[in-house]
Amino acid sequence: MASHVACLTFDFDVISSWILRGLTTPTAISRGEFGLVGAERILGLLERHDIRATWFVPGHTVDLYPEICRRVHQAGHEIGHHGYLHEPPATLSREAEEAVLVRGSEAIRRVTGEPPRGYRSPSWDLSPHTVELLLKHDFRYDSSMMAHDDQPYRARQGDAISPDGAVTWGEVTRLIEMPISWSLDDFPHFEYRRTETYLQPGLARAGDVLDNWVDDFRYMVQTTDRGVLTYTFHPQVVGRGHRMLLLERLIQAIEGLGGTFARLDTMAAEFATRL
Repeated sequence: MASHVACLTFDFDVISSWILRGLTTPTAISRGEFGLVGAERILGLLERHDIRATWFVPGHTVDLYPEICRRVHQAGHEIGHHGYLHEPPATLSREAEEAVLVRGSEAIRRVTGEPPRGYRSPSWDLSPHTVELLLKHDFRYDSSMMAHDDQPYRARQGDAISPDGAVTWGEVTRLIEMPISWSLDDFPHFEYRRTETYLQPGLARAGDVLDNWVDDFRYMVQTTDRGVLTYTFHPQVVGRGHRMLLLERLIQAIEGLGGTFARLDTMAAEFATRL
């Protein structure tokens, strides 16, 4: 494999995450719908740069917009599991979590002809049952945890942490973790969101965020012989004009540092032979 790799990933939520949060007024739904505009722009950008990426798609998006999801697949991009209606597993019972896992996989299979092998938790909040369920349903990797930044590792299951702080580590599994970070996610940097009890200011200057993202890749190149950095984007966020320019500048900067691009499933399979 190439020494230093960037995985560009896109959480294609469209309106699912807004519905889940009960934000179903016309303006909130229209914000999600902009993800369709962003997806078109992203597909064009990736094609121009001959990059294959991973798209994590809720089953609701697949069922509501099958044609654009089919085009993502036909363009050579991986479609990974991202819940059905963007449900965080930590909020579900084990039975409900498994039902969502099955329902989302069935939706993806209808478009791609095969079940997904990669998973990303909506809101990046796994339950105590998630790793076990992913293994049961033959997922090869997860991309929801943060114990490293550029080195994939094998996920554990069965950690026990008591209220007094006592810790018993669970067993290491065959599931490959492709780690992520909030700092490498476009949503908290850019998306403005306000409710009666919550304010996410967002709207950061794109150039400042770009500097951070490039420097994370530069640090990996300077300090490791081999690594993978995973960037997370949302078409409804990064699809805005100035952020599309940011995304292209990021691609160019990574290429200038000698980096290459790959799908997450490709890199998970590569690291599985090394871990």
